[in-house]
Amino acid sequence: MDRTAESVWIQCLSFIKDNIKPQAYKTWFEPIKPVKLSGEALTIQVPSKFFYEWLEEHYIKLLRVALVRELGDQAKLIYDVRMENTYSSNSPQTVKIPSSNRNPLKPQKVTVPIESKRELKNPFVIPGLQKVKIESQLNPNYNFNNFVEGDANRLARSAGMAVANKPGGTSFNPLLIYGGVGLGKTHLAHAIGVEIKDKYPDKTVLYISSEKFTQQFIDSVKSNTRNDFIHFYQMIDVLLIDDVQFLSGKAGTQDVFFHIFNHLHQNGKQVILTSDKAPVDMQDIEQRLLSRFKWGLSAELQTPDYETRISILQNKLFRDGVDMPEDIVEYIAKNIKSNIRELEGVIISMIAQASFNRKEFTLELARQIVDKFVKNTKKEVSIDYIQKVVSKYFDMDVATLQSKTRKRHVVQARQLAMFFAKRMTKSSLASIGSQIGQRDHATVLHACKTVDNLTETDKQFKKYVEDLTKKLTF
Repeated sequence: MDRTAESVWIQCLSFIKDNIKPQAYKTWFEPIKPVKLSGEALTIQVPSKFFYEWLEEHYIKLLRVALVRELGDQAKLIYDVRMENTYSSNSPQTVKIPSSNRNPLKPQKVTVPIESKRELKNPFVIPGLQKVKIESQLNPNYNFNNFVEGDANRLARSAGMAVANKPGGTSFNPLLIYGGVGLGKTHLAHAIGVEIKDKYPDKTVLYISSEKFTQQFIDSVKSNTRNDFIHFYQMIDVLLIDDVQFLSGKAGTQDVFFHIFNHLHQNGKQVILTSDKAPVDMQDIEQRLLSRFKWGLSAELQTPDYETRISILQNKLFRDGVDMPEDIVEYIAKNIKSNIRELEGVIISMIAQASFNRKEFTLELARQIVDKFVKNTKKEVSIDYIQKVVSKYFDMDVATLQSKTRKRHVVQARQLAMFFAKRMTKSSLASIGSQIGQRDHATVLHACKTVDNLTETDKQFKKYVEDLTKKLTF
């Protein structure tokens, strides 16, 4: 059977998928399209020059191994870079980047021409209003130096650094950082802004919460200065909006932000957003706005693992000039798992208690403070725990629950696990699906609707839900 570009690339992806993390695969390899196979030369289409440069810098060795496995030692790779034209309906530009003779998988460095932007007429220009110095509202203490990197945040941090180095000039526009409470979304947004201000002092950077943005818009409507409000935001070079999920249900604010976003994006300005939900999970946000959130990169901040929690605590102690015994640091890291804010809160409480009462740091003091934090924090059940409880209830192992089998009792157990994961955790639908058998967010959404329907129509199923609710509530 004749091999095609698509069949070769599918085999390459199968190998690549087994060797990198799912989130990295989804971000950097799913958007690639196989275009042409000519002998040992495979042409792939990538969305931008930045995308190609990132692949070359971070994944060229992996690509080399994958292609050599499929096409032999003489394998060559050609990038077909698509330059999207946001100012007309013409087809995107195509720039082919050939492989080098010296290194079959090392593309030559070339300058990809970018279409020159034509001047857009701005209907909101106010005569005599000059670009004035705008206070960025950034907190310099939230920077990359004290944002500890780990598996849970590596993609978001790397994307943030890329944006800081080249604001408005990467594929990550907008950059949407999402995750649960206290995982570092605001810190990372500030860090990007601080880094941009340091590298590009002439750029106008503004950080603002979505609530403040909404209130400013309401005030502008009341005072009949809506156009001034819009024009002000159109002057910003880098706009960071925190907790964008709070725009939900606010049609007027969403409409004005839609127009501001379009203007900034079309003029090569950078937009950075944070949210406690992925775009797919946001309720009451207009589809046209959600579609723009998906133009760039949505990067999730997850709960830090044990090693990262240790690093965060050590970093905090070092910054504060405090020396704390290793066993106490380890105890705190093992017992405070939910978020970074609580980790730092325990350290602050430890320092305060030891200082005010003139006591040494002891394991007993750590236990007392940790116990208070745990008691005062509503416990969040983990997805792993939910799967274990549901599996045990239906007398099966977790592997069976996560399997591809379509047996009715297994499917129902899997759907119940997804239902409780959505109800009892802050995880996104995509994250729930990934952890329960590598399903997608649509499968989780369907599972939740099925459980709701069966609970109302099937007495036995309703009993399952009631029994499991008791077992999972503590």
